[in-house]
Parts: sequence; structure tokens; C-alpha cells
Amino acid sequence: MRGPRSVAHPPASAPDPSAQHDRQHDFDWEIGTWKIHVARLQHPLTGSNDWIQLDGTVVVRKVWDGRSNLAEIKLDGPAGRIEFLSLRLYNPQSRQWSLNFASSNAGTLSQPMIGEFKNGRGEFYDQEPFNGRSILVRFVFSAVSPNSGRSEQAFSADGGKTWEVNWINTYTRVEDEPSKALDHPFLSANALIARLLISSGDRSSMCFAIDHVCPNGSTSCP
Repeated sequence: MRGPRSVAHPPASAPDPSAQHDRQHDFDWEIGTWKIHVARLQHPLTGSNDWIQLDGTVVVRKVWDGRSNLAEIKLDGPAGRIEFLSLRLYNPQSRQWSLNFASSNAGTLSQPMIGEFKNGRGEFYDQEPFNGRSILVRFVFSAVSPNSGRSEQAFSADGGKTWEVNWINTYTRVEDEPSKALDHPFLSANALIARLLISSGDRSSMCFAIDHVCPNGSTSCP
């Protein structure tokens, strides 16, 4: 309940509103190594219910003191191995994050998904072409904890009125294993980021436009 307007001196310890809304550490929970199980809908927005299962690992490295991070994902499934990166960048002006994806087959960054975390749930959106029409794409992190988490991708062909989930990730943390590749994770992650940013001059390439990585040719994959 607010006090009377005559109160002219708020407490000296009142929180700084800008600090309250600074979300640059929203991904800190994910730093480390995880086992991941993926369920992928093969033919989104067709009425199909044909799902395939994949398993693999995710290694997430902190960059710029948490204002960025790089997730390296390796999955094995019926079509073989899939390798891709997810680069997450924090914008201190908007206090939002962008999610940028790259596959080992293309080596360029995708169109970014923009969003933020609220009450432990992260929601990110973009708009892109799919099978000759424009659709909305949503990516959600939920049920996150220090040792587990869930995320999912969904498509909407009606402007966000309804959504069809087509990619579900479930994570379980594992102990980080010593590796020469991670002796200097800050330098390693920054080097990869630099290469990706340099190669992403043409965003129209949409690095995920390949059937065996993204559902039915979609340009976004978690």
C-alpha cells in the first residue's frame, strides 16, 4: 500500500529500479555440461504426429561475465549426428536477450529470436518464412533449476492465436569433465563468437535451412 504524498523522503535503501530489471545473468543457471534428450516433430503444421527422438550433450560457456554465453550442442538420432551452436547475447539497453543459432553444415548465424525471462520462464520470438508463408516462431525455457531444465520450440500460422510445439528439449546436469578444449573457455568461446559474427554478414542465408537439422526446412532450431 502506498504512503501519503506528504512523505518526502523515501528510505535510503530503496532498490534501484534499473538494477531490479537488469537481466544479464538470466542464463547463469545453464552454465556447465548437460545431457539432453530431444523430441522432434518431423512435419510441423501438417497435422502429423510423427516424432523422432535424439540424445546428446550440451556444453554452455559463460562469456563477458554472463552478458553472453555459448551453448555447443551435439545430438545423435536416426539421421546421424547433428552439431550446432546457440549464441545468446544480452542487450543492456532493451534488457532483452537474442538467441542466434548456427549449424556445423552452414557456419553462419540465423535470424535472432528476441525475448526475456520473467518469473523463471524465458520466452523468445521471431517471424520467418515456412513452406511459402510467414509464421511466428516461439522458443520457451521453463522448469529450470540448477540440475534440470526444459525448453521447447513452437510454430504459429495464425498470428499467435494457436501454437504447435515441434521440438522439446529436456536437460539433466552432469559433472564437467576436464578437457584441453575448455582449459580457457573464455578465450575459446570468444574465438567461436568472433568467427560466427564475421561469417554472418548475409543473414538471409538462414543457417538452419536444412531438412535434417530443422523440422521440414525451418530456419529456427533450439
